[in-house]
Amino acid sequence: MIIDNTDLQILEILQKDSKTKMKDIADAVGMTITPVYERIKKMERNGIIENYTISVNPKNLGFQLVAYCSVTLKEHSKENLRKFEEGVQDLYHVLECNHLSGNFDYLLKVVVRNMEDYQLFISNQLAALDNIGQVQSYFVMKAIKESTFSCKNAISTHK
Repeated sequence: MIIDNTDLQILEILQKDSKTKMKDIADAVGMTITPVYERIKKMERNGIIENYTISVNPKNLGFQLVAYCSVTLKEHSKENLRKFEEGVQDLYHVLECNHLSGNFDYLLKVVVRNMEDYQLFISNQLAALDNIGQVQSYFVMKAIKESTFSCKNAISTHK
């Protein structure tokens, strides 16, 4: 699917507030409602828009500690990688899991209430997964920037 600047503007509006009314989006991009609606539906069908969601502030729900946890597996067979990746899906404290190149295999973003909960997460949940070789923890002191992919960058490079 070819994306133009109007599509990117629509995406930017929806990223700011996915509940924006179709009329307001149409006004912002200088179109009528029907073509804007069709563009959005086309982006949904083509997987550019994957879902609509809300942002929840974990701190306001009592989840004060954010940690990044690097995981190195003992063995790196295809089956062991698959088992780890399947197992981590069930760890609800894990917000993100990325398979990386470098000194360790996976980097997890973990959110828990406090240090005690983090210790319980490591001992009872992460350690319960097979083939864990080494775990290293990094605690977030202060979040400087947190965002999702921004269409602003795409707009500026799309011209």
